[in-house]
Amino acid sequence: MKEIDFQHDLLPLKNLLYRLALRISLDTAEAEDIVEETLLRVWHRRAELTEIDSLEAYCQTICRNLALDAAAKAAARNVPIDEATEQHAEAESAPDEAMAHREKMALVGRLIDSLPVAQRTAVQLRDIEGKTYREIAGIMGLTEANVKVTLFRARQRIKKDYQSIENYGL
Repeated sequence: MKEIDFQHDLLPLKNLLYRLALRISLDTAEAEDIVEETLLRVWHRRAELTEIDSLEAYCQTICRNLALDAAAKAAARNVPIDEATEQHAEAESAPDEAMAHREKMALVGRLIDSLPVAQRTAVQLRDIEGKTYREIAGIMGLTEANVKVTLFRARQRIKKDYQSIENYGL
């Protein structure tokens, strides 16, 4: 791999790392600190990283580990899933449809946030970031089969909880 350039190699990863850190820590300020620490650690080790195949996966692994450490130390609080869902909701034709969509997305976000850390991380990486099972396995330190099982269980729990809330009182 070539020599690492901060502006061209590391800086474009900051949003990706932020979303990962935010999904694990559930705290915006903590997520920003985690991303900063991740970028600093990678920058200080840049001379050692010439053998690394994927700088992105390496950064995500460091970010995940730092976020897990931070989540273990602090109580987590809920945050919205993503600003992109709000933009999609505003594009709906009727205001009531947009509001219903925002409420459903907020509910799904709360359900994701209520998952155990491993399941929450797997959902973030696969369903929100679009990573492959192999990439997730490398980042989380699991086998591909374990990633698939973790995602299946997370999705099943989200589905069950969502249906129980939606069907409440029927």
